[in-house]
Amino acid sequence: MAAAAASFRISVMFGIMLLMMGSSCTCAQLSKNFYSKSCPKVFSTVKSAVQSAVSKERRIGASLVRLFFHDCFVNGCDGSILLDDTSSFTGEKTAGPNNNSVRGFNVVDDIKAKVEKVCPGVVSCADILAIASRDSVAILGGPDWDVKLGRRDSKTASFSAANSGVIPPPTATLSQLINRFQARGLSAKDMVALSGAHTIGKARCLLFRDRIYNETNIDTSFAKARQSSCPRTSGSGDNKVAPLDVGTPNSFDIKYFQNLLNKKGLLHSDQILFNGGSTDSLVKTYSSNTKTFYADFVTAMIKMGDISPLTGSNGEIRKNCRRPN
Repeated sequence: MAAAAASFRISVMFGIMLLMMGSSCTCAQLSKNFYSKSCPKVFSTVKSAVQSAVSKERRIGASLVRLFFHDCFVNGCDGSILLDDTSSFTGEKTAGPNNNSVRGFNVVDDIKAKVEKVCPGVVSCADILAIASRDSVAILGGPDWDVKLGRRDSKTASFSAANSGVIPPPTATLSQLINRFQARGLSAKDMVALSGAHTIGKARCLLFRDRIYNETNIDTSFAKARQSSCPRTSGSGDNKVAPLDVGTPNSFDIKYFQNLLNKKGLLHSDQILFNGGSTDSLVKTYSSNTKTFYADFVTAMIKMGDISPLTGSNGEIRKNCRRPN
């Protein structure tokens, strides 16, 4: 009897421990109302700052979305892309996919400073990126959604991880795109929907030169128009930019997908989504159905925001997004 009672007590204690572990995991998950008590003004503060930045330069909205994407694909959505180099690590800003390409860091600094004034030491830089990317899309005419929050900031960054190929290059094949996104828990549908963010923003000549001079699945007049400001010679005009969406470059809409149907994708990795492959049907659907595109885009953005966040006691809440505390 005594042995049985002892065994029962051990079983009960083990069960309680499991319940406690389970509850701590639940607490560590992201939540839409994470700052409802600790920083109720976070959304209005971030949106006001993003609105101000976008009013000065429409392109910055696309830049903020891209920052979030490049952050999440390298070791999760942890704000690591925002860190400057230190004596102990080389950050991600100068890695191949980011160097002379990602932008908007000053805007993030401004948003962080404003948030710190209303809620010092509460809101992470990783969460600011998530909110700012949502606000950018909505301000430019796209969908709005509830952002899941509760991410904490990394204390380090990884140049090697950012350079490892996890971020798909503009030269990627369709299978490479699908594989890179699947490696982050995102489906082919998520990938095509997220690519629709190229309805805003610009790209450098260096990234589309080969497409406009050497590829055949491209509208001739479109190619010639792009060639006028992007010389064939490598090293000449590399940093000249062109809109990713030639139709409505400052509006978040379905024009990007309509461009693909007409062979007017600026990057190889854009046009490859509609080139006789498995994603053609999705491109066709999105090109004529704003509601479906928006719904799938929001789903994909939320899923991307769920990639390996630091929560609970992991990481920290940076005071300055550019450096660890």
